[in-house]
Amino acid sequence: MNIAKCNNVMDFRRVAKRRLPAPVFHYLDGGADDELTLARNTEAFGDYELLPSQLSDVSNVDLRSTIFGQEVDWPVMIAPTGASKLFHGAGEPAVARAAEKFGMVYSLSTLSTATIEDVAAATGGPKAFQLYIFKDRGLTDEWLNRCSEAGYSALQLTVDTPVAGNRERDFVYGFGAPPRSRLRQVASFARYPGWLYRALLRNDLEMVNITSGSEAARNWKGGIRKYIDEQLERSLTWKDVEWLAGRWPGALVIKGVQTVEDCRKAAESGATAVMLSNHGGRQLESAPAPVDCIAAVADALRDRLEIICDGGIRRGNHVVKALALGAHACSIGRGYLFALAAGGQAGVERALMLLRAEVERTMALAGCDSVRKLGRSHVRRRG
Repeated sequence: MNIAKCNNVMDFRRVAKRRLPAPVFHYLDGGADDELTLARNTEAFGDYELLPSQLSDVSNVDLRSTIFGQEVDWPVMIAPTGASKLFHGAGEPAVARAAEKFGMVYSLSTLSTATIEDVAAATGGPKAFQLYIFKDRGLTDEWLNRCSEAGYSALQLTVDTPVAGNRERDFVYGFGAPPRSRLRQVASFARYPGWLYRALLRNDLEMVNITSGSEAARNWKGGIRKYIDEQLERSLTWKDVEWLAGRWPGALVIKGVQTVEDCRKAAESGATAVMLSNHGGRQLESAPAPVDCIAAVADALRDRLEIICDGGIRRGNHVVKALALGAHACSIGRGYLFALAAGGQAGVERALMLLRAEVERTMALAGCDSVRKLGRSHVRRRG
């Protein structure tokens, strides 16, 4: 199947599986422990029904909205995901260009394979930077300064990674270990010489925002992944969010909260938005699906915080359901990475085109002509 024959996000997943070495595909596709949360993130959308309002004028459906104070063409943003060049050599700049074409916010990960400045040069669209606060606080200050100088409008602090999740698929398929360490890996990677060339000769997979700012990271004898694991800060508290709110002049987003209480603390600590997220099912097993968290948070705090549903989005009707429950926007991560692996920037653009068309079609069939008008009258929980 080529990308022209892909009709939805999961079609791109099937192409990506054929085009990536098995360890890389399963790193992208997998979750923590028994992957119950990973599966639930998408399955939970099936627990909600859309209630159409018939004989409504939907000759023009308006998807325009705002995210983090930025005008956008539709209320879906690109979630931050690490190391995009693992999946295609065009990497993060290609996704950023696709996002700009579709009037979306693009989020760059701390663990990206393109620098803050690379992405700023690639796109004039609205940009956010996802931040991990490492034990080396000098790195945090450096990233904030670079983001400010490069024109990033929002900062997304990830708070659900005091330790790395137990991603057993990585152990099974050997992701992260040198290819020479397992015969199974050697056979898998050998079928993808282009990937090996980029990884081993071009050194495309370097996490450049870290290595460009930290001599310790560049010279860490255990490798960059071990350095990152060592740097994950377990002692972060809401006091650190207060410090960050005072340090960062733009939108401050807390990514990885799921409860009303944590969202209230985010607002009280100076955050302007929350991303209801369980890290794509890659951290705490049995955490709730983000869509199931929206209503309670919206009822309590929608007038104080922007609410982003982050996780499990595979269809346009998922977006409409999340908005109707009270989210201001949704973000997509794996969905665009499948498309990137399948066809580079062209793949991402086709996936976004299909998803946007699904959102618009769902809105029309639901009898709602503007995303600003979506509300609880358009959705109910089954049973």
